[in-house]
Amino acid sequence: MIEQFINFVIRPPRADYNPDQYLWDSEFTLAGRKYKRIDLELANERGHTLKCSHYVPATVPENTPLPCVIYCHGNSGCRADANEAAVILLPSNITLFTLDFSGSGLSGGDYVSLGWHEKDDLKCVVSYLRKDKQISCIGLWGRSMGAVTSLLYGAEDPSIAGMVLDSSFANLYDLMLELVDVYKIRVPKFTVKVAVQYMRRVIQKRAKFDIMDLNVVQYAPKTFIPALFGHGSKDIFIQPHHCDRIYDAYAGDKNIIKFDGDHNSPRPQFYYDSVSIFFYNVLRPPLIPAVLDSTKLDKYYDLGGLKVGAGKNESLLYEIISSLRAVSTDKASSSSAPASVPNGSSSTKSVVELLAESVSQIAINSETDLDFLLDEEHNLREVDGDSNCTESHLPRNKLNEGQDGEECSLSSSNRESWGRCSSLGGNSDEASSSGRCTANSNPNKQHQITLKALATPLRRIRRKRSPRPKDRKFMSFNWRKSKKEKMEKGERESLTQRLRLCFLGRIHHKRAQSG
Repeated sequence: MIEQFINFVIRPPRADYNPDQYLWDSEFTLAGRKYKRIDLELANERGHTLKCSHYVPATVPENTPLPCVIYCHGNSGCRADANEAAVILLPSNITLFTLDFSGSGLSGGDYVSLGWHEKDDLKCVVSYLRKDKQISCIGLWGRSMGAVTSLLYGAEDPSIAGMVLDSSFANLYDLMLELVDVYKIRVPKFTVKVAVQYMRRVIQKRAKFDIMDLNVVQYAPKTFIPALFGHGSKDIFIQPHHCDRIYDAYAGDKNIIKFDGDHNSPRPQFYYDSVSIFFYNVLRPPLIPAVLDSTKLDKYYDLGGLKVGAGKNESLLYEIISSLRAVSTDKASSSSAPASVPNGSSSTKSVVELLAESVSQIAINSETDLDFLLDEEHNLREVDGDSNCTESHLPRNKLNEGQDGEECSLSSSNRESWGRCSSLGGNSDEASSSGRCTANSNPNKQHQITLKALATPLRRIRRKRSPRPKDRKFMSFNWRKSKKEKMEKGERESLTQRLRLCFLGRIHHKRAQSG
């Protein structure tokens, strides 16, 4: 029985799996974007081979390093346990690195150490990632034994950006005493401590570590890395009080989440949402726009003479073009049948023609609606695409002030995020011919600007702050001052009246004494 318990601690059932069957494919699509899995091998300080996998985007812009999270699996686990973590992290532009610890999965080694030697394996992985110029900062996500590994390593490396610690134990010796009662191992109680001491010597001889050194609580006050703790409220293998002890002693920024479930139950969605938000806040991944494939656009849409540069928001442009065609179809016919896919026939209007029609239909509320297209001197900003007119002046007297703006009916769900759709609008008769390029000289210039106005999200529009009315400030200040003066005036009148009465009383008193 004691021998079985020793094997349960340091030699659990080993995961033997096929990476191509249990891991993500070498090339896969997730949330509409393409990613790839890079398999590699590393050697730890003990000479054991570590099987690793790194999930990264298929294409990354140059000079754009991405953060990375290292997933640390639990006892009897493997790197396939990180499949759910890939779904959480990759869409946020956070790469994922996972490995089989020594003695687990397909890696070398015969024994696990529940975090003691695993922290050296983790150190090897961190050193490898530090040399990669495409990695910005590193976070840790550990579960059970992996959470202990992350805590032990985090106490030595304060450069880690953040840690998610799921179901960690506080002290291995205490855990072994609890497991004797939980699993009802038939050992007399007076001999339990003697049996644990015997197992301690056997484990130290075989796995080369002392179970008394795995006192995680003593490392918590020395660790200042932001951490998110998680634990199942019905966990009987590692009971929730272990997590509470570590959380209370932890010195860094911390938060804890308790959820229904046991040690190995699937984690709820709100827990994964919290993990995603936590890593997004501590790692600060960059925003990588979807690369626009102009050949794909030309295949489905007649762009005419309009040139679309790389790096534009493809989905947003698709929606704009589709909506413009839908509006055009609704105006041409009252039929509710869906519009057919454009096939390049002469009856299908190009995007340039659709944009030209939309210009005259979009009103502008005020001059500030076009601030994001103008520089400080009220000149049009340069847009993508070839153009002979790089500095066009927008006549300010052509803006339609006082008119009720019409919201663009591109998408009711995204209308709030886009803001009000604006264009250069207005009647061509009112425009000044001296301050701008005419439509005849460069017809696509207006459409490029209109497309930029339509496809610019609200979060990218930097509007000029309207000057604060000075009168309001002074009115408020003068009001306070006048009120204060009224109070002071009333107090002065009251004090003057009291002094007058006092003097008159003393005069009458002296006259009475002299008489």
